[in-house]
Amino acid sequence: MITMKIALAQINPTVGDIQRNKNKIIENLNRARKENVSLVIFPELVVTGYPPKDLLLKKSFVKANKEAVKEIARMTTGTAAIVGFVDENKGVLHNAAAVLENEELKGVYHKKHLPNYDVFDEKRYFAPGSTSGSFFVAGKKVGITICEDIWVENNPLPGLKKEGVELTINISGSPFHAGKRMLREELIKKRALENNLPMIYLNIIGGQDDLIFDGRSYVFSKKGEILARAKSFEEDFLIISDFENIARIEREQEVIEEIYQAIILGIRDYVFKNGFKKVILGLSGGIDSAVTATLAVHALGADKVEGITMPSEFSSSGSVDDSVQLAKNLGIKCETVAIKEIYQSYLKGLHQQFNGTFFNVAEENVQARIRGNLLMAVSNKFGHLVLTTGNKSELSVGYATLYGDMSGGLAVISDIFKVKVYELANFINEREEKEVIPKEIIDKEPSAELRDNQKDSDSLPPYPVLDPILQAYVEEDKSKEEIIALGFNAETVAKVIKLVDRSEYKRNQAALGIRVTPRAFGSGRRIPITNGWRE
Repeated sequence: MITMKIALAQINPTVGDIQRNKNKIIENLNRARKENVSLVIFPELVVTGYPPKDLLLKKSFVKANKEAVKEIARMTTGTAAIVGFVDENKGVLHNAAAVLENEELKGVYHKKHLPNYDVFDEKRYFAPGSTSGSFFVAGKKVGITICEDIWVENNPLPGLKKEGVELTINISGSPFHAGKRMLREELIKKRALENNLPMIYLNIIGGQDDLIFDGRSYVFSKKGEILARAKSFEEDFLIISDFENIARIEREQEVIEEIYQAIILGIRDYVFKNGFKKVILGLSGGIDSAVTATLAVHALGADKVEGITMPSEFSSSGSVDDSVQLAKNLGIKCETVAIKEIYQSYLKGLHQQFNGTFFNVAEENVQARIRGNLLMAVSNKFGHLVLTTGNKSELSVGYATLYGDMSGGLAVISDIFKVKVYELANFINEREEKEVIPKEIIDKEPSAELRDNQKDSDSLPPYPVLDPILQAYVEEDKSKEEIIALGFNAETVAKVIKLVDRSEYKRNQAALGIRVTPRAFGSGRRIPITNGWRE
């Protein structure tokens, strides 16, 4: 039985901020030393932050990361460390783990299996490793792997077992999506049982552009039992010394709570890591802007969120009242800028071009673009980040106005289908044990309010029908025939697919969105705008 006091430093690095990341690592090293820890483990590429993308093409960046590892090594008297970094040898880069002990770099492990799918693009930068991950650290023989190494069937763990390691350690940068927790737990349990070895799994926590890293690091016994589970969506410092008995297991979360926590973390890290002081958004009186505003307040605090309601001649009095009530419930500043006169000025200016035509989507979208323009003007003047409020259903079918309601810097709920937005609203009210989001907003029929008596259902199938079709087509890549075979109306399916396909150009100009599903719009879905393929 292995006896060794080990700390899992589940920290939140910032991509590119090597100095800050180095300081956080040293701070955790010092804490480990004070608590008489023999070995402290840090996540994958913690020195650079993950994923560093094309920063890896800068030689100065790679050099600075290696210099940081040398400085960290000098702090390892009495406490060893395993630290994720970028190794470089004769111009070849490796995703690596440094083994540091007694102020020296004792060894380096290079990641063998490089993911190159969905949001991962590691083969663009790294060469696969070929050497063993077996090392003597703090008097024990341990086996080191990095993230993808354990996800493949031809993984290095059986080889490490043959080399006589007593413990396997996997340092990871594994992004969150709904359902990922169970996938990880099943995988780690399987690997522990296959090799009859205890296993440590350490993950990054934090938001990095569209990706959210949920932490939730683990220690499994050789029998496949969870001995420890770190916190979700926040930093943690987990110490374990007994690999047969339970240490600390943080509670499980329901999927809707995970999505809520992921978005909170995504907003907070995007805003603060990019140096914004406040965010601003348009409040329409609808469910999407209400949920977005609430999430922003929960992430940043009411003093850092501002709303603007911009009623037109087509806005109902109820929508304005609901926006004001929401702002009051949240404790945020909310101003009203009526756009009726601005809208009429636009129409007057376009009279010659529009003369003899009927009112249609062009006049509707002028209103949305006026609102987007006003929000961006405030952003320009005060440096606030504009949050867009569109959901995944709308973004999928193009039910959004380019340079209008799509204008902004961060799309908070763009990876959540409309039905799930309602679920999130109800979850928030239940969690807060009060009506934060007014019942009137939740109960009203969705409408863009860009023409008289407009309803979303005028243009789209009901969301309980639309969303499953979108999930099948967008997230699961099912064909038209496969979706129809699920029981959906053939004409409806064909219409939805056509809307999705012809809206690719809009999505390529959309604000960055926070990823919470296995297949989000953004870095993991690459459909050409110009293409002749049709289902």
